[in-house]
Amino acid sequence: MIKVENLCKSFGQKKVLCGVNLEVKDGETLVIIGGSGTGKSILLKNIVGLIKPDKGSVFIDGIDITKVDKEHIYEVQKKIGFLFQEAALFDSLTIEENIAFGIKNLTNLTKEETKTRVSQCLNMVGLSDIEHLKPSALSGGMKKRVGLARAIAYRPKYVFYDEPTTGLDPIMSDVIGSLIMYLKKELSITSIVVTHDMQSAYKIADRIIMLYQGEVIFNGTADEIKKTNNAYVKQFVEGLREGPIPVETTFTM
Repeated sequence: MIKVENLCKSFGQKKVLCGVNLEVKDGETLVIIGGSGTGKSILLKNIVGLIKPDKGSVFIDGIDITKVDKEHIYEVQKKIGFLFQEAALFDSLTIEENIAFGIKNLTNLTKEETKTRVSQCLNMVGLSDIEHLKPSALSGGMKKRVGLARAIAYRPKYVFYDEPTTGLDPIMSDVIGSLIMYLKKELSITSIVVTHDMQSAYKIADRIIMLYQGEVIFNGTADEIKKTNNAYVKQFVEGLREGPIPVETTFTM
């Protein structure tokens, strides 16, 4: 299980996270929503150990990764797959080499077992016979799916998704959402998904939290967020421009 307690993070004088608390149960898909600059990706990077918080704790399977050395953080990170917003594939490597990257570094599979695992993961995301191609030959949606295949290739317990549907058309966004649900079912993966895409959030989420001004202002199910009376949450999920949320630019990173 993942548990975050009183997490705070600032950059200079700008407070980005101000006492965030949350839990992610095993097998659950937690979706994090919020406007640009509200700290969603910063929260995700703190949870995975890429950024160290100023205050608070992050427990992954009972280990507070804010209190251990880099070697222990690395051992915890082996349990985590990460799908980056832009897929972050290595342009100089083939698709097979991209997906095999984590397998070679985090498992003891043989060369033939690795090839089989790569093929299996590509099939799971609806792709086949593209192992020899370079990322430049793929569409945006295909790159996202290859990134997802790479994220699950070494069989992580957790998968974190940073804006998995950004830049995709509605049909491909729905495909990615379906894949997240399929992988949860087939591989018993626990997921945290950062997204602006409310259609995707409603489809995949067991639970949704919303960040605003560095704090969690909503924590509940998709049905509950649709019925909320919180003006800030309601404005965001309904996509309304008018309302109480100020329009000034917030911190982004």
